[in-house]
Amino acid sequence: MRMRKKKNGAARMELCRELLVEAPENNKGNWNAYFQNDHSLHLEIGCGKGGFITTLAAMNPAINYVAIERYHDALLLALEKAMEQKLPNLRFIRVDGAKLEESFAKGEINRIYLNFSDPWPKARHAKRRLTSPGFLALYRALLHENGKIVFKTDNQPLFHYSLETFRETDWRLEHITFDLHNSPLNENNIMTEYEKTFSEKGFPIHQLEAYPV
Repeated sequence: MRMRKKKNGAARMELCRELLVEAPENNKGNWNAYFQNDHSLHLEIGCGKGGFITTLAAMNPAINYVAIERYHDALLLALEKAMEQKLPNLRFIRVDGAKLEESFAKGEINRIYLNFSDPWPKARHAKRRLTSPGFLALYRALLHENGKIVFKTDNQPLFHYSLETFRETDWRLEHITFDLHNSPLNENNIMTEYEKTFSEKGFPIHQLEAYPV
């Protein structure tokens, strides 16, 4: 369901402008200089309303976070959450996920979070899935040699597809669960807004961690 357009969106966005990196390509290979520290860099692709990434950034001030969101109204809500919490280690960019190499250098990212990505259920749209072989090749190039992907979804067909594509492209998989909230892994789980809604409706949440080899 498309999010309802927010009132006074332009004015509200302007108030959060300091957290939105307008030209992320200028920081390619230099995100540590941008954040003015040598902390590791974690990326969330598709941050939605920002509940997950703002919670994570508040809990881990010694990690730099960049969140991507292409939908304006969701991005606005995420920016406002971050502004309210005054998080110096979190910034947002609005780019196409397929063009990440324009904003990040090889090996620059330590962790990628994929939370409840669009499943693109039709076969002809499979290459648009964020766990398709093309995207996995892109992530492999940008991840540090000791980096990893954390993938979470409520969509079982997408999860099975992702298990297959990760394995076929030689990623090492760990901590695979088809019911996150009833597993030991849930102890450190941070829920997104979407996750809260659908788990309350009884949808099991699936998760895996993937490492480039």
